[in-house]
Amino acid sequence: MTLKTLLPRLVVGGVLACSCQMAGAIENVKFNHKRLSPTLELVRQELTAPGLLPSIGDVKVVSKGQRSTGSDSYEIVRKGNDLTISAPTDLGALYAAYHLQRLDASGADVPERVAETPAFDLRILNHWDNLDGTIERGYAGRSLWRWDELPDSLSPRYAEYARRNARIGINATVLNNVNASPLMLSTPYLHKVKALADIFRPYGLKVYLSVNFATPMALDSLPTADPLDKGVQKWWADKAREIYALIPDFGGFLVKANSEGQPGPMDFGRTHADGANMLARALRPYGGQVMWRAFVYSPIDADRAKQAYMEFQPLDGQFDPNVIIQIKNGPIDFQPREAYSPLFGAMPSTPQMAEFQVTQEYLGHSNHLAFLAPMWQEFFGDVPPSSLKAVAGVANVGDDPNMTGHPLADANWYAFGRLAWDPALTPEAIAAEWIDANLIDPSATPAEVRSELIDMFATSREAVVDYMMPLGLHHIFAFGHHYGPEPWCDVPGARPDWLPRYYHRADSAGLGFDRTPAGSDAVSQYPEPLRSTYSSPDTCPLNLLLWFHHVPWTQKLSTGRTLWEELCHRYAVGCEQVAGYQHTWAKVRPYVNPEVWADVNARLVTQARDAQWWKDACLLYFSKFSGMDPTPEAYPIHHTLENMERVNLGIDNYTCPSPALLDSLR
Repeated sequence: MTLKTLLPRLVVGGVLACSCQMAGAIENVKFNHKRLSPTLELVRQELTAPGLLPSIGDVKVVSKGQRSTGSDSYEIVRKGNDLTISAPTDLGALYAAYHLQRLDASGADVPERVAETPAFDLRILNHWDNLDGTIERGYAGRSLWRWDELPDSLSPRYAEYARRNARIGINATVLNNVNASPLMLSTPYLHKVKALADIFRPYGLKVYLSVNFATPMALDSLPTADPLDKGVQKWWADKAREIYALIPDFGGFLVKANSEGQPGPMDFGRTHADGANMLARALRPYGGQVMWRAFVYSPIDADRAKQAYMEFQPLDGQFDPNVIIQIKNGPIDFQPREAYSPLFGAMPSTPQMAEFQVTQEYLGHSNHLAFLAPMWQEFFGDVPPSSLKAVAGVANVGDDPNMTGHPLADANWYAFGRLAWDPALTPEAIAAEWIDANLIDPSATPAEVRSELIDMFATSREAVVDYMMPLGLHHIFAFGHHYGPEPWCDVPGARPDWLPRYYHRADSAGLGFDRTPAGSDAVSQYPEPLRSTYSSPDTCPLNLLLWFHHVPWTQKLSTGRTLWEELCHRYAVGCEQVAGYQHTWAKVRPYVNPEVWADVNARLVTQARDAQWWKDACLLYFSKFSGMDPTPEAYPIHHTLENMERVNLGIDNYTCPSPALLDSLR
């Protein structure tokens, strides 16, 4: 029985009645509360919107006083034509309303009972937005936050943003870049933050801020930011009191410290634990949290993949209870594929959270389709969700009309929220939800076309891996902006671990980074039996082979092909896959918005050309070391190595090369 056929009586947190007409509008919603909270008013609006229920969007969580385990949970029960929604908080009821919207969008039956509780209490987006309106690693325009207009002028997009988060279960947001400006904690900016928090609150979206560890020195000219200094401790305690007076449900701080030039406690001879605990104690009286990032790579070992583990694992048990260590999913930096970070599970006495990158810094920016649910599902296959306290996603949100640049990139924002709620969801199921609610009318689209579209999403990330860096290759991008291939890149004065040769290590003998006991011994950071599995090229998963091993070019692999033949095969398959997406998209044309179709089609053309560029660049470059030509499968070759090497792609640290320059290479 679908929502369109029900004449339901809905009950939220007690007794809520509503009837549904065949035209699709739910009317006469009644609550067991005489006065509706702002969140319950949203529930009423969502359930009574024209067309029965609006199309899919976003789910969000808000705390009502003391939080308790399962406070975001809900239950929906259907008995005949009656529906009952029960939830321990108003926010749970809002999530239930959005669940009904998902069912409606797909035309699915309303089960007799649905009971859901999110896997993580904290499901948070990390924005890398700067106070000047730019976004680091942002590919969807400028920042949504108009700091120069706040708090007096409030864009309607702020509420739209909060709703889109709430509809997918995201319940917190960090508003600013981890490379934080000290001005973020100045009183004028805190009043701007308060204005956003007030808008977000009914949607259950709690506000956090990234903080610069040296803010006391920058804002108030303290002589030090030493976390053991009494004056510094008082400064942070006073600042926390000021914040919570303005924003009583403020979530806490995200901190990038002693990483890539950012200040931190080690500048004063202290440890990460000293710095995190000092901030945690300032926030503790108000229930605030500190998310302390483990993205560090000080040169304490020759292998960058080992460095975060070496710096943080010895500190296990030294952090206060309201500190969470935020760890990137892999030990390098959001690569198209990485082994999971061995720091997960290596600090049993310290709460940990995973950090994923929703914005496609290393996955073609906003030009390439790369549905990331398979990547995150792969991670959860190695790291049990039960071992984590929370999950964070680096947002792909900007002020472009659709907020995410690529018309299909919203699917990654959506997928992050859905997996943060339920990591057991399959990529195919998530893709189907998003497609049905945002792209097509499933009742008017042929089943085989819909199925091909879902498959296009589900296979797209693996296709990107194949045409960029198959078999465990990593970090062979153009310098700085990370768009396009540049395995030969050499920037005078740059750190070795910022350059591709550090990672691919191609020579006449073979390809790949030896992380076995005979090499850097990074495998020793993994628990058994993974340690032994990764240590042998015979048992190492093929998709991580070159991550852990320097493999001879002529080595026979489990596929029956040599390494060189397999490399050529993977690059060819990736190119073929994305070229095929254009055929799938052509079949979809009658069933999607014409403007969306044209936009996506143009980006798929760009993606196919970029895939060819990646294949040609990498195979022609690596052939210099292998001494072998690309296999017939890898043809046609559209470029020459000399032409590609002649162009300097590393224009600056973050800006993608101009379209004209890229066109000359493609």
